[in-house]
Amino acid sequence: MINAQYIKDLSFEAPNAPHIFTDMQKQQPDISINIDVRAQPLHNNAFEVVLHITSECKVGEKIAFIQELVYGGVFSLNVPPEHIQAVLLIECPRLLFPFARNIIADSSRDGGFPPLMLGPIDFVNMFKNRQETPARKEGSPSVN
Repeated sequence: MINAQYIKDLSFEAPNAPHIFTDMQKQQPDISINIDVRAQPLHNNAFEVVLHITSECKVGEKIAFIQELVYGGVFSLNVPPEHIQAVLLIECPRLLFPFARNIIADSSRDGGFPPLMLGPIDFVNMFKNRQETPARKEGSPSVN
C-alpha cells in the first residue's frame, strides 16, 4: 500500500540558453538518462522507495540541459521477508514511475525544450541485474 508520494528534489538547468536553441536547429541533440532505485526501512512495515532520474541533453559538446528528479514514496508492506526486496525494487518503483515520468516531461517542456518522454522501464530486469552484480549484493539496495 502506498501511503505517500512526493518530490524530494527537482532540478533543471539550461546553462547555454538561449544560444543552445540555435544550435539545436542545426544539430540533433544527444540525450543520456540514468535511473536509480533505492529503498530504506522507516518503521514497522513502512519503507521509503526513491527513484533518482537524471538526464543530460547535449548538442555537440555544449550542454542544452541537465535535469534531476528524486521522487519518493512511502509504502506499507505485508509480505513474507523473502519477497520484500523484490517488492521494494520492482513493484514500488513501477507505481511511482508514471508520476516521475510526467514530472520529467513537464519540467523539460517548461524549460523551453521539447518534452522528454521516458519510455517504460523494465524494473524486473534492473532487479535481476542487481542480483547478478556481486559487488552490489552487500551494498545498499539500489539499482542502476
